[in-house]
Amino acid sequence: MNDFFIALQFLTRLHIVRQNVWSPEGFGRSVKYFPVVGAVIGSMLAVLDSVVNAYLPDHVWTAILVVAGFALTGGLHGDGFMDTFDGLFSGRTPQRMLEIMKDSRVGANGVMAFGALLLLKWSMLLDIDAYSRPIALFIAPVIGRMAMVVGITVFPYARPEGIGKAFAQYAGKRALYIATIFTLLLIFPFGRAAVFSLAAGMAFAVLFGRYVTGIIGGLTGDIYGAITEMTELLVLFVFLICGEMEL
Repeated sequence: MNDFFIALQFLTRLHIVRQNVWSPEGFGRSVKYFPVVGAVIGSMLAVLDSVVNAYLPDHVWTAILVVAGFALTGGLHGDGFMDTFDGLFSGRTPQRMLEIMKDSRVGANGVMAFGALLLLKWSMLLDIDAYSRPIALFIAPVIGRMAMVVGITVFPYARPEGIGKAFAQYAGKRALYIATIFTLLLIFPFGRAAVFSLAAGMAFAVLFGRYVTGIIGGLTGDIYGAITEMTELLVLFVFLICGEMEL
């Protein structure tokens, strides 16, 4: 279970066991458990929504759900999302883009993109029907972390060093296969919308990964986070559309 706990404690604020030793190999082995960590996050959000949403107005409660999602991850992926938009849309050279993404300061592109992300998440969660919303809340983090696994295992790492390089270097294709099995087992019981969401999420992860690789030669830890956030948003959109079409 040590590899699972590495994944859990890196991707979330949930610290169940004390781990003082972190190795690059351990980071790589933990990648296969990313969708399972997504299921932990999704389960907590779905339970929160099902138990407490009757006590607050919909607009307020939906905002709390969005905040809770970022609180569970410590804003890890949101930070990567902002850094990615600051770098990729800076109009600079690939090397300068990587430098901008590494900068701890947030620029205008990152702030505007993150504002749009919050607004879209809030709007979609508000409009997904009450029956589907707990399911969407569970499924989105699972597929979002599976999309991160695709980014880590399919595309090269763009930097010579960094935390993300440990994941990319030691995960391997075996992690991709195991993570895929976990994801299929977790989402198939939830019907068509979940399957459509997985197909859309995986297509997006591959297309966005190719797009970024064509610009800067690979992916980074920040881009892994951006892929996760955007894939989660896409999953919510699929659930919204499937609800409107009654699929």
